[in-house]
Amino acid sequence: MNTTWLLVAGGCFSLLMIISSLVMMKHLDRQERFAARIKRIHGADGAGQSAPRSMELRKAAVHLMAAVGSAILRRGLLPPATLADFEKTLLASGLSGRQRISVFIGAKIVLMVALPSVVWLISDDLPLPSAIIPLLPMAAAMIGLLMPDKIIREMRKKYIKKLEAAIPDMLDMLVICTQAGLSLGASVLRVAQELRLAYPEAADELERTATDMQLLSDSRAALAMLGSRTGIEALRRLATTMNQSLQYGTPLSDALRTLSTELRQDMLNRFEARAARLPVMMTLPTIVFIMPCVFLVTGGPAVIQMMQAFKH
Repeated sequence: MNTTWLLVAGGCFSLLMIISSLVMMKHLDRQERFAARIKRIHGADGAGQSAPRSMELRKAAVHLMAAVGSAILRRGLLPPATLADFEKTLLASGLSGRQRISVFIGAKIVLMVALPSVVWLISDDLPLPSAIIPLLPMAAAMIGLLMPDKIIREMRKKYIKKLEAAIPDMLDMLVICTQAGLSLGASVLRVAQELRLAYPEAADELERTATDMQLLSDSRAALAMLGSRTGIEALRRLATTMNQSLQYGTPLSDALRTLSTELRQDMLNRFEARAARLPVMMTLPTIVFIMPCVFLVTGGPAVIQMMQAFKH
């Protein structure tokens, strides 16, 4: 019995490490870049500092997941279309590490194997009907296979919200840079540097776009990748506006200023639409929670007086 509970504890600990590796995979590259900058600033003093213990554990968990995922990828068990969908989803969630697909696939495989094992070990101690117990490992395997997708979807929602919050300031700063005489690539890189502290997610996207503009021969393709990579309509419009300015030679600052005004108006329209839904959304809570109190306060004394009159 003690051995069984030790195995259960070990399985639960491994599951926690797997989930934490998926959550922390997004922050590993950023923390590594920050540590490298600190080492360059301090020189030899910073180079001798050891990494925190928690960082080492996170790296070990990520490397474990990456090893399992790399083994699956080397054998070609997944079709190219599925890999392309995984790549697009992870990029749209802000995961830009080199081993993101390997870690994602490895987490799905390990969870699909580990969860049924843990459930099978503790199934004898569960107060459930005997007909349901054989189905628990299959349900656990399905949950383990779908859990990374759920985590990635939640990360994508948060990532998109942060990007959408940064778009108005991004456009204003692009207008300022273009009016100052900077080129498009220099403006994108400068705005990425200025947004690093307030909106690191938007800064990462702009830096990736600036790198694509330097590597690709056609800057319009790099700008188009900005909109398609994130899937945000405002960034697609921004990329289209920049491409049209490059193609037809129109002033970029005027086009960006017009786009900024349109996006702010769209934001106000969304806020007004949400405010217009409030009366409808408040109808049911008003009927359920407020109206009974109003009836008790206004009609309660009359009911009490009528009951006393009927008693006499």
